[in-house]
Amino acid sequence: MSTTPLIDCRDQGRVAVAIQRGLDGYAPREQTPYHPAEDYPESPFLVTTPGGNPAYALVRQALADLGLDSEHYGTRSWNPIGSLVKPGGTILVKPNWVLHANDRKGGTDCLFTQAPVLRAVLDYVYLARPGQVIIGDAPVQGCDLDVLLDKGSREVVDFMLSRGLSARVVDFRRTRARHSGKFRWTMEEGLRLLGDYTTVDLGNQSLLEPISQDAEKFRVTMYDPRRMRDHHMPGRHQYLIAREVLESDLVINLPKLKTHKKAGLTCALKNLVGINGNKDYLPHHRKGSALWGGDNYARSSIFKTLAEEVLDLANKHISWGRFYQACTALTYALLVMDIKTGGIGDVEGSWYGNDTVWRMVLDLNRVLLYADAQGRMTDTPQRVELSITDGIVAGQGDGPLRPDPCPLGAVVAALNPAAADWVAALLLGLDPERVPVVARTFDAMPLPITRFSSADIACSVNGDAVPLCDVPRRFGVRAIPPRGWAGHCEWKQA
Repeated sequence: MSTTPLIDCRDQGRVAVAIQRGLDGYAPREQTPYHPAEDYPESPFLVTTPGGNPAYALVRQALADLGLDSEHYGTRSWNPIGSLVKPGGTILVKPNWVLHANDRKGGTDCLFTQAPVLRAVLDYVYLARPGQVIIGDAPVQGCDLDVLLDKGSREVVDFMLSRGLSARVVDFRRTRARHSGKFRWTMEEGLRLLGDYTTVDLGNQSLLEPISQDAEKFRVTMYDPRRMRDHHMPGRHQYLIAREVLESDLVINLPKLKTHKKAGLTCALKNLVGINGNKDYLPHHRKGSALWGGDNYARSSIFKTLAEEVLDLANKHISWGRFYQACTALTYALLVMDIKTGGIGDVEGSWYGNDTVWRMVLDLNRVLLYADAQGRMTDTPQRVELSITDGIVAGQGDGPLRPDPCPLGAVVAALNPAAADWVAALLLGLDPERVPVVARTFDAMPLPITRFSSADIACSVNGDAVPLCDVPRRFGVRAIPPRGWAGHCEWKQA
């Protein structure tokens, strides 16, 4: 299947993470398709825009700082992506296209991977002469992907197609929801055939296995909990992976850096949730309080308990229009009462004690690394992953769907997602050791994501080596954590 040499992206020794920082932000919307400001020696297209796309220079230099094809840097022959995949290979580009609109006033710059970053990456993909490029994601079911693409990404892809790049945009979702009124959704299911996916079963090697005695408590928002029981139980842990992912030789992971109310942080690791086609394969939390064998919330309350029961009833009958609407309205009222009695009014595992979501996320990262094209788990890496994080305008507060902007002006590049996320947490002023989705990647586990410790991460900022402990001070950012994480994830300088 693969034309790519099996490059072990779990680097031995020092593991490079390159930060490029510039405070100019993104190119204006009217500058699509976001040409660079200058004609670099390796530029595939002799098209520039005076004062053009500032994200382009950040992506370019971050790739250089990783040392990719370093012997040709500064010449017409420089081909950083080509050093990771053979000509004719298949490249998957995985943005974070989670949702098309921000319910808060923060806008979309802090919500999803922005088109100026995508344009820069696709230029270097073009240089690698791939046989096929897939640009794909599985947004939340309520995302209108057409609206999102119209915010610049469609023009970028159209430009690349006009220049001969063999690329296509793929929506990996099987289920989509159309908002049809307050507390009302119209569900469209089976949007892609099951044959477009491969079921990967981690079995006893899943990180969910140690908590699978409570498998009937696994939940994900807006999905029938009975369906999840078919995929997660002791000895069975199945994920529905888009075939395009498993047939790729190189995955370029383009996350948006944000705080996340369930996981604490969403970056390179969490972005892989979007390679799975149906969310009812993805446990996000366990029903009930921590005192009663769940991890949905810490403090029990009658309002939360009732809200969970009503929400289960709603999700089992999501197509029953008025009934579903009545159930969700009642759930909302119960959660308002929880807030009035001192709670945070949330029953989605949105707190620092969520012990489920990080396990699911790390399972998906292991699938990406070790599953072959037929979905069989192997002992050796099957594809290379390069992460290029859009942190130019990061998201803080109630992420991932309702973030407020946190301007960082940064792009982060790495060949290991755990290393990328460790540094990304520090950029936001978070302590990666207190964010399980990052910290637990360094645990001993079968099919490991890392073969190094966090102390082996070598970080650079604009080409200068910077000790990890200096990153929060250098950037001076203290991002607002989600409500359920406040006081439990912030960086505290020794």
